[in-house]
Amino acid sequence: MSAEVEKAQKVTLTIDGRSVTVPAGTLVIRAAEQVGVQVPRFCDHPLLAPVGACRQCLVEVPDAGNGRPIPKPQASCTLAVAPGMVVETQVTNQVAEKAQRGVMELLLINHPLDCPVCDKGGECPLQNQAMSTGSAESRFSASGGVKRTFEKPINVSAQVLLDRERCVLCARCTRFSDQISGDPFIALVDRGALQQVGIYEKQPYDSYFSGNAIQICPVGALTSADYRFRARPFDLVSTPTIAEHDACGAAIRVDHRRGKVMRRLAGNDPEVNEEWISDKDRFGFRYVRAAARLTHPLVRDTETGQLRAASWPEAFTIAARGLAAAREAGGVGVLTGGRLTAEDAYAYSKFARVVLGTNDIDFRARPHTAEETAFLASAVALTGPYDGGVSYADLERAASVLLLGLEPEDEAATIFLRLRKAATAAGAGTRIASVAPYTSRGLAKMKGRLIRTAPGEEVAAIRAIPGDTELALGDTGVILVGERLALTPGALTAAVELAEATGARLAWVPRRAGDRGAVETGCLPNLLPGGRPVADAAARVDAAAAWGLTSLPAAPGRDGDGIIAGLSSGDLGGVVVAGVDVDDLADPAAARAALDAAGFVVSLELRETDVTRVADVVFPVAPVTEKAGTFVTWEGRPRTFGAIFSVPGSLPDVRVLAGIAAELSAPLGFRTIEEARAELEEVGPWDGERPALPGVPVHGERKVLKTKLTLATWKQLIGTASLLEDEHTLQATARPAVARITAETHAMLKGVAEVTLSGDRGQITLPVEVADLPEGVVWVPANAFGTGVLAELSSPGGMVSVKGAHR
Repeated sequence: MSAEVEKAQKVTLTIDGRSVTVPAGTLVIRAAEQVGVQVPRFCDHPLLAPVGACRQCLVEVPDAGNGRPIPKPQASCTLAVAPGMVVETQVTNQVAEKAQRGVMELLLINHPLDCPVCDKGGECPLQNQAMSTGSAESRFSASGGVKRTFEKPINVSAQVLLDRERCVLCARCTRFSDQISGDPFIALVDRGALQQVGIYEKQPYDSYFSGNAIQICPVGALTSADYRFRARPFDLVSTPTIAEHDACGAAIRVDHRRGKVMRRLAGNDPEVNEEWISDKDRFGFRYVRAAARLTHPLVRDTETGQLRAASWPEAFTIAARGLAAAREAGGVGVLTGGRLTAEDAYAYSKFARVVLGTNDIDFRARPHTAEETAFLASAVALTGPYDGGVSYADLERAASVLLLGLEPEDEAATIFLRLRKAATAAGAGTRIASVAPYTSRGLAKMKGRLIRTAPGEEVAAIRAIPGDTELALGDTGVILVGERLALTPGALTAAVELAEATGARLAWVPRRAGDRGAVETGCLPNLLPGGRPVADAAARVDAAAAWGLTSLPAAPGRDGDGIIAGLSSGDLGGVVVAGVDVDDLADPAAARAALDAAGFVVSLELRETDVTRVADVVFPVAPVTEKAGTFVTWEGRPRTFGAIFSVPGSLPDVRVLAGIAAELSAPLGFRTIEEARAELEEVGPWDGERPALPGVPVHGERKVLKTKLTLATWKQLIGTASLLEDEHTLQATARPAVARITAETHAMLKGVAEVTLSGDRGQITLPVEVADLPEGVVWVPANAFGTGVLAELSSPGGMVSVKGAHR
């Protein structure tokens, strides 16, 4: 950009006698902040469009930049700067100060004086500004007036409660819902003195992001059902950390008191989540103090066959003895799951190779394919925003974004908000398209275009995209690949080929917080830490030298499905399982049977689960609040956080594995998170050649049968999960389970209100909703409460029969 053009885009004005230069279009209230003047405000928020609703930010403008004054005080939150403008705030101008005091007096006429019991008391802008801008006495009260009261609280949703008399009509909540999350379920209704926040009488405020409206409310009008009357802000200690429920890496603030988390708020991180988080990240934290939380090691008594409490040394000894025997009986597999920090994942990766002598390790406790194993090694490992990888900022700058096997609102909430911001930006906006079975609510809110595709037909749809002039996916485009795309053979290869053909950049978006870190640390049967391919002799030598070994296992190991099969057949003697929900596995019933049949099972877990119930040794491990660590986001961005609480006896996975390894006389070389992180950084990334993604044969065309439908499914943001079992209020906001079918299928079933779907694992009955699906496809949520699709119906892409339900 030339110096002349850059100068033309700057504006110089005077505020309270001080000159300031800001970009053209800047609001006066922002320009004032540049000279250190904080103009009082309620409705203003830097990430929301200006509205001028509260009028608290009035200023005088003696010169509008044309030598003439603006005749009356102006709302500085809606007034843009102009060259030569002169502005006087409450600091230097009595008219502005009087105007602000007048507005404050009007706001306080009916506002209740309940600060001692209000959840906002102690962190309330109205409370603070009433002290700085308000009067010591109220003329309304002195005249014997009675403040307006309403019935309260009003349930805006199961989670959001409204105290109407506190509302100052700033419209922050309604603007957030309309402009940011795209949920038009909340609005200002009525007029004049009767105006208030309202919802449609037959439909509650339905949003995955409703907690943000509570946080940005400048008064105590909106409160959380979970936090209401639980604590006072000045009693709390605040600690910044990273959300653990998905791969987005959102910054959050944890407020705690006497060793207990009381609430979580969105942190301010412009590069990642700006100031917004999902309700799952905000409210899903009670698992750390639930009744089912494990507090001491358990070992299976040889006489009774029941689990009993044990000391840590005894548990280490028994685990080491059992794993040694299992290793001799065929080997031990390692299932790490996707919740681990990068340091813990590195410990499991090294434990498998150094202690157990195997590459039988996999973090993918979900349906997956061998093609994905190669894809992660060739196209995902070692990519990141610091070396040209896709970042959040790139999503906003992209001309086009293609979603493949990804539903951002359910699977990556922060990505959804950034994409919606890009798609609805002034001007052309980012073009968004999704290869999916139907137009989801999230895609509609992003104004995205559906490339309607049945499960199993993604390859043909992807290969047709280079000729799609409407999407125009070029070098300014981004392809986001979700983990579900791997279920279709050849689809990941087709996605890579599409990126190469169009010049678009490609990124993989997993669902869980620890998935990307697991890739980088080698929790895969074909990958060592730092992206080193197991099949590459130089990579093995490199890793062995870093660990002080002469050699490492050369053959790629079993993946998650192979480990389960090996346990069932007896080819594997045992397994180490870390934070895996059995219902997430491809075939939950087969997984349960395999764990029952396993010779020896070691479980490292937070709480009692189906795995701990059959384990021979159970180790309780620390949650993220009680240990330090790093999550690697979908971008490849490391997000390091510290421990919030120091709890004796709450050990991270690293320490537990080190204890077992020491008993087996094969020390890991580290015992703490910090030591594991230091070694991981020292090992560093592989600088050799990346493995190529092999071609994968593509299945033939899908056959559509009238009475058989192809199952499409994905997990919704809020649903069944072990970490949400105690979040009853959050669970009440989950979207209902429905079976979405085509109008043709619905007509064939004579317009029934419910259908019964039958698969190879059982059947479920759900209400019907007609959607724009491809012919012969049915969609159901994979994790709706009371409905376990993988356990009770079939695998994604499987065939299910359908008939009208009669209850």
